[in-house]
Amino acid sequence: MVTWSIIGLCVAVYVLQLAIPGDYVFQNFAFANMAAVDEPWRMLTSAFLHSQSNILHLGLNMYTLWIFGQMLEPLLGRARFLALYLISAVGGSVGYMLLTPVTSNVGVIGASGAIFGLFGAALLIQRRMGGAMTQLWVLLAINLAFGFMVPGIAWQAHLGGLATGAACAGILVGSGHTRRPAVLQWAGLAVVVIALALLTVWRDASTVI
Repeated sequence: MVTWSIIGLCVAVYVLQLAIPGDYVFQNFAFANMAAVDEPWRMLTSAFLHSQSNILHLGLNMYTLWIFGQMLEPLLGRARFLALYLISAVGGSVGYMLLTPVTSNVGVIGASGAIFGLFGAALLIQRRMGGAMTQLWVLLAINLAFGFMVPGIAWQAHLGGLATGAACAGILVGSGHTRRPAVLQWAGLAVVVIALALLTVWRDASTVI
């Protein structure tokens, strides 16, 4: 349900991007480093926007989301899967901010940061379950290389989402044979969110001489 809801929302936002004139949706909801502190919601809303000139941007992201959603949503449950996705989306924005000039005002959009968070989570969970990991590693390597080789792709957001998703999955599934109590899982996710907020404020403050 969560996976399909996110896909439906991204498609609906894409239609709005095409329907509303003046690039309004992009201008008001895309992420840019300079807006991180004053308009922090852009760290999340940008993950629901996609390139208006290239429908493959939306199609490939949604297809990958569907693949990982079939695996992770039943394992984690709807609420935890949604939290993983949203926090990874924010982590992607933070990763972009940390690895690019903080004064950059370039707009960044796309669900890639969140999806790379699902990559990170899938790798950790698959390892704990003792499943085959070769295909996941190959797929991850191809997607990371694609981000570095093709101009216009925010590979920084990919790395940020990947690290954030792995951290969230480590909190949710742990390393032992028993799952942590729910209160500890949610508390751990809250710590990740706080850490992302602190990194954002610190990075923004680094512009002050």
